[in-house]
Order: sequence, then structure tokens, then C-alpha cells
Amino acid sequence: MTDVQGYDDTSGTDAAGTSRRRFLTYLMAAPTLAVAVQYGLLDGVADAVVPTQPQQAENFDLGDFLILAGKPTEDQLIVIEVDKAGKVHCALPREEVGQGITTAVAMLIAEEMDVPLANVTVTLAPGRPELMYNQLTGGSNTMRSVYAPTRTAAAATKARLLAAGAQRTGVPISRLQLRAGLVVGEGHSIPIGDLTQAAASPTLAMGAVEVKDPSAFTLVGRPQNRKDARAMVTGQLKYTNDLEPVPGLLRAMVRRPPTINGTVKAIVNEAAIKKMPGVRALAIIPTGVAVLADTFGQALDAKEALEVTWNAGTVDAEDNASILDTLKAVNAPLGPALGDAVEGEFDFAFVNHAPMETNTAIADIKATGGTVWAGMKSPIVAAQFIEDDLGLPRGSVTAVVTQGGGSFGRRLFFDGALEAARISKAVGKPVKLMWTRVDDMRHGRARAASHHLVRATLAGGDVVRFEHHVASVETDFRHGLGEIMTANGAAFGDPALIPISAGGAATFSQSVFGSTIKSPYNFGPTTQMLNEANLPMHTGSFRSVYSANTRGAEEIIVDEIAKALGKDPVAFRIEYAKDPRYAAVIKKCGELGAWGTKLPSGFAQGFGFHAEYKSCTACLVEIDARDPKKPRVTKAAIVGDYGLPINPRGLESQLLGGLTDAISTTLRAGLHIDKGLALEGSYSQFHFARQKDAPREVKIHIMPATTGEPGGAGELGLPSAVGAVANAYARATGTKPRRFPIIFPVDFTPFTKGTGSTRVQPR
Repeated sequence: MTDVQGYDDTSGTDAAGTSRRRFLTYLMAAPTLAVAVQYGLLDGVADAVVPTQPQQAENFDLGDFLILAGKPTEDQLIVIEVDKAGKVHCALPREEVGQGITTAVAMLIAEEMDVPLANVTVTLAPGRPELMYNQLTGGSNTMRSVYAPTRTAAAATKARLLAAGAQRTGVPISRLQLRAGLVVGEGHSIPIGDLTQAAASPTLAMGAVEVKDPSAFTLVGRPQNRKDARAMVTGQLKYTNDLEPVPGLLRAMVRRPPTINGTVKAIVNEAAIKKMPGVRALAIIPTGVAVLADTFGQALDAKEALEVTWNAGTVDAEDNASILDTLKAVNAPLGPALGDAVEGEFDFAFVNHAPMETNTAIADIKATGGTVWAGMKSPIVAAQFIEDDLGLPRGSVTAVVTQGGGSFGRRLFFDGALEAARISKAVGKPVKLMWTRVDDMRHGRARAASHHLVRATLAGGDVVRFEHHVASVETDFRHGLGEIMTANGAAFGDPALIPISAGGAATFSQSVFGSTIKSPYNFGPTTQMLNEANLPMHTGSFRSVYSANTRGAEEIIVDEIAKALGKDPVAFRIEYAKDPRYAAVIKKCGELGAWGTKLPSGFAQGFGFHAEYKSCTACLVEIDARDPKKPRVTKAAIVGDYGLPINPRGLESQLLGGLTDAISTTLRAGLHIDKGLALEGSYSQFHFARQKDAPREVKIHIMPATTGEPGGAGELGLPSAVGAVANAYARATGTKPRRFPIIFPVDFTPFTKGTGSTRVQPR
């Protein structure tokens, strides 16, 4: 077999005609391959690679589980209304946080109903408890889970309108069409708004409800601008802080402890604070001292003037070094190598989500119940958690979902809504709570720090075994996903659907890990496993959860394997790709980014690939690392295969966002934990990529439909870009990056602990 650089990879055979490579396969992995053969894995696989056994995430991934859990309420999920003006409305039971799902759902409705896209409005539904496990926005699952229900609901609405048209005109349904918002046929042209009353009649004689064949799509699959783009850039879009849903809202801010999970011991100067201008009340809550005032400015002044004594937090003695020691201690060793090995030990720091909109929530809680307003990705669980926390009866709290100004996993948690509800009940008034940037950076959620051991075993010019052991600070899943998986645990009790750890059945986190992490390559017997350290910190699912670090580290090792075997990194990935879709995306990205271009010293290209949630993407970047301490990605080419793309323009945006996250977290953005708290307090200290760090040239290509349904999108673009940026840096500098972010000094003076202000603290 010959790669693009002409490297001869053919192997000799013994007297019986068995290749040395195949013999090594049998010798080193016979039990695994015996199972693999039963699954037909060897069919169509070249002799030059050692097939990898089927992995859980290939057979049944986390998105599949979420769809399965939502099946009992799928027919209730999407409700479409047509008003008398002929406008079509849908309240989507998911949260829009900038990912473009309201536009994509509007496209599906417009496509199926044959109405103009401009006539379709998609808003956000409040928490709908009747949906049970079917109102969580996460796991790159929105379009996968609403695709079929939306099309079915739109097709049923169209069928009723056509039936109403047939009833009015006497023309058979088969001779009528819905076109541009009109029911037409046999000389008739009736606006659909004129048919809404008749179409809603339960006695209407219906025709067949049939969704379109995707080959007939005229809107879906074609790039569309976001429907909310103009409102967003002109300030018309309403976020939580723009709302005044009830009169008499007091503004609330919270004085927080100087360490994670610290609690209030006593307020020292309560009387003086209550005399400050505009201050209406103070309230001690589990997370600190809430200050209520007429304006946020007054609340902020009073909060910073508070003198509070604190009880210790849960990780007061921890810092980055001690946490890393803990992770190394819990990580399972790889064991002795059984041949030539390419291996690496990788460390990833905590990373804050840092959405532009900090935590903001409104609450109006009375003795018997109430309402909360916030950007919530799991509103059903949020309402139930608030009810239980406040001792209120089930069903007494309504969760109103508002537009979120970014998330990246942050708004899976509803801690802002919970705090607002606690404060409102404590003072007996409706409140609007706002966290400062420092609050969210230090006491919000963060991607857990992790430690990785990766090894590829080589023999006979092939990869014959691949191992990856991950140790991570425990990721908190108490935002709805845990409840969904626990309540629907029967599916995960099937040994075919759940990974098995060395100690027996997998833990919950290991189940999430196993249903999202897989290798896209035929590297022989492959082991990817997770162990977690139970450090009580504020963690949460960051965009791509385990994949960004796990697959990012693996893509670095893939480059190093290719080098050890004397192969071109892109050609190597094509040769070892498990799926023809993967190979096509890798090849297309190499062409799009002109892989192999000769660059000046200090410049280099890097490549990465990732497959997840029935989608896959490849990323190629060029980096200027002439100054290794100030690297800059200058160009990028990205290719994505999403199965059936709904809105290619929205998918392009998702890939561009993933690239930005990767540039940030690979090169400079992370959190320094020091004596139980992050030192970083704002964007000036958390070095997320700025405009000057963005590549001036980015080419993005979305593959045409390769399957009949959409794959996941939101999280896909980050892991491949992490690999690409790290590999480019390695090639440009001649180093092997192992700690991320790569450039990670404390080059700032930290803000004072515990105030949420931008006052610097002595060091």
C-alpha cells in the first residue's frame, strides 16, 4: 500500500501466504478479533490495518439515548399554530443560546408546509413538565431529536389545511396544493389564514399525512441567514436582563465566599449596609449574602461594602499542582508495552465557559409557588429542583425559558434561577438577580481538569493496539441529564449499550464517556476509559464534554504515530479511517487547506479529525509560531459531514465557533486554581481568543447529504480543531505539547477574593 508521499507499506508473507501483519493481529488480539469477525468488521477492511472492535458510541451514542428517552412524549413535542393572518408559530421546547436552532426548525416547518420562511416564527417554550425527559438542550441533540417530530407536525398541519380547502371548494384533496401560504388548485387560491377555523375542527375529513421525501427539499440544505440576526445586532433581542415581567422587581447581587463552596458565618456590618442608598434588604442564602436594592449599581456598591466572616469551602487547600497529583493517583496505569510504542502524558487545565451573558435570572416566589425566568437548558428539572429546595409542592413553579447569550454548556445548570428563587422567597419580593463576570468566572461552572495517558503499540508497520486512560475531576451532571439517564436506566443496563469498567458495571460518568468517546481509526484492540476524582468543585459540561481533551490528545498522538511509521499525517488518517465518510472528509479538508504547502521557518500546518453524534469533521490550520510564546493561527480549512445538513450556514457558524474555542483552550485560556479559588476573574485575565487571535482566512465546506437524517452539530467542531492547533504548534516549534493551555502564565494581578469586584488583591 502506498501513501501520498510514496512510502511503500507492503508486507511480506510467510510460506503459507499469511502476511506478517495479519499474523501479528491474530497473535496479539485474537479474542477481540474473534468477536470482530462475528460482526463482519473485516469486510472491506484492507489487510494493511488492524480493525478495531465496535465501540459503544458507534452502536448507540448519548444522542440516541436522549432520543429514546423522549420517545414516549415525541408526539407532544412540537405544536404548530397558524393564525388568521396566515403566519405560522411554534414554541420550541429547547433553548436558543446562539446556536441557530430556531432558524433551523423554522426551515423544517416552512419546507414541509410550503410556506415562506419569513412567515414562520419559532419562539421558546416554557418548561413543559408533561414532556418528562424531552426538554433538555444538550448533547448536540436538538436537531436530531426534533427533526422527525417537527416534520410530522408540519405535515399534519398542512394536511388539515388542504382538507379544509377541499371542504370549502369541493375540489378533491389530491388536486389541491399548499404553495407560498396559499391553498391552490382548480382555479382556487385561498390564504391559509382563512382556513384555520375549519382546519381545527375535530370532525374534518383528513387526507393522508405524508412528510416530503428529502429529495424534494427546496429550502432545507440551502444556506439561510439566521432569522434573529437583525434583532441580535440591533439590540432588539430580549435577554433575561431586558425583561420586566412583574412590577416591583428589586435588583439582587450576591457577596460570595473567598473559596469554592464556602458558607456565611456572620455578617459584620449589616446595620451599616442597610443604611446605604437604595438598599432594601439582605438575605443569607447557601451561596453567600444577597443584597437587594432599587438598582444594580446600588446593589453592587452595598455588596462590595459588606464585611462577612466565612466558613471554609470544600477545596481550600487545592491548587493546580495538588489537583494534578490527585488525578495522576486515580488514573489507571497503562501497564507494560508489548512492542514499540508511541505514547504521551497530557494535562488539561480547568476552563470556564465564559459566555458573554453572565448568569441572570428573575424570580417571583410566593408561599405556594411562583415563576422563574432565565436562560435554562433543562427547565423541567430546574423547576422541580427549585420546588424541592424551597419545600414547595410539585408543579407549583413555572420555568420560563429566555434567550441565552451564549452557553457552551453553562446554561445546562440553573444555579442563577435557583439563587433568584431562594432570594425571592426569603424577602417576599420579586427579584432580578445578576452575577458579575467575576462571580461567574470564579463561582460558576468550569470544564473539569483532566490527566491523560495515551499509548499506541506498533508492530509490523501497523498500529496493533491503542490505549487511552483518562483521569478527570468529576463532572457534575445534576442538570437533567443525570435524571433522564437514571430514570431510563433500563437501556443502559443492556451490556450491549454500556461500557464495562475494570471494577464491573460502569459508573454514570463512565456511561456518558463511553457513549460519546470512540476512535475513528482502525487501530486494533482499542481501550478508552475514564476514572474520576471526587473533588467537590463547580464543574459542568463544557462544549464537547470529554471529547475536546480526549480526542484532542489522541489526534496529537496520531500525528506522532504517522511520523514513527514514516507516513504523511493526512494520508495516514485516510488509510486508517473506519468509515468511508471519514476518509472523504479528511481528503476534502486536505485539499481545501492545501495540505503540504511549504511554509517559512516558524510556520506550520496542523491537522485534526473527529467523529461524534453521527457527524464528523476535519480541521487544517496554519500557525505562525516564530515566537513560541505568541503563536497565532493565520489560516484554517474545515470540512463537516452532518449527514443531512439542515442549514449549512448555521453549521458553518458552529464550526467557526469550535475553531475559536480550540484556539483559545489549546493556546492560552485556562483557570489557575489557588487556595480553593480561580485566580482569573474576568476576560482581561482569562485569555480567551480575541479578534486579533482569529485567523484572517477560514474556508469551510459542508458536505452534501450523506445520510437521511441530521447528525449532531454543536459540539463537533472543537475536538478536531484542538488536534489541528496542537499539531501545528508542534510542527512549527519542534516540540511535543503535553500541557494545555500551552502558554499559561499568571501574567496578571488577581482581583480581590470574595467581592466580585475588579479591585486587585495583594499577592
